[in-house]
Amino acid sequence: MSKGLLISVSGPSGTGKGSVLARVKEKDPNFGTSISVTTRAPRENEKDGVDYYFKSKEEFTKMLEEGEIIEYDEFVGNYYGTPTIPLQEMSEEGTDVLLDLTIAGSMALKENFEQSVTIFLLAPSYEELEKRLRGRGTDSDDAIDARLEMARQETNFVKDFDYVVVNDDIETAADKVLAIITAEKCRCARNVDMIEDVIKVNKEMEGN
Repeated sequence: MSKGLLISVSGPSGTGKGSVLARVKEKDPNFGTSISVTTRAPRENEKDGVDYYFKSKEEFTKMLEEGEIIEYDEFVGNYYGTPTIPLQEMSEEGTDVLLDLTIAGSMALKENFEQSVTIFLLAPSYEELEKRLRGRGTDSDDAIDARLEMARQETNFVKDFDYVVVNDDIETAADKVLAIITAEKCRCARNVDMIEDVIKVNKEMEGN
């Protein structure tokens, strides 16, 4: 393969994206890291290009207008987004990048990068999802109800993704994500140059 894969994992709140992605990276530490761009001021000891790409709101807006941000969100008056250029550079270098994106972000990635792989993560059931959300102990009943309703709406988009993984066990879910990545690397469409080289050698051997 000449390009690295851009693997995005999306899913409703409570499905365990962070835990699954952390386990995937523990099993394979060679993934590239996507650094977000933000308009908030750097905190003490934070470095530009390491923790975040720190930009002014004007610079962030210009990046949006020029298509240099795949997805973004606003929090406490500041913007946070996923920049495209670092992803392009890592992919061109042959580095695989694992991303935790919103559903809209995964769709934008799929639309703009042929080397993208989109995975939708699900909880085993809505009952289990509710149990996980309530088990956090951080949200009110109203907030949990809102998250569950959002999960129902977001699940309607699962058919637009390349793969679906049910997170009934973190270890198993992480293994499935890694298996998907391995399978994608074996696609004929992603190995055209290698296949052509094999065919060329075979023809040369037939001619001798």
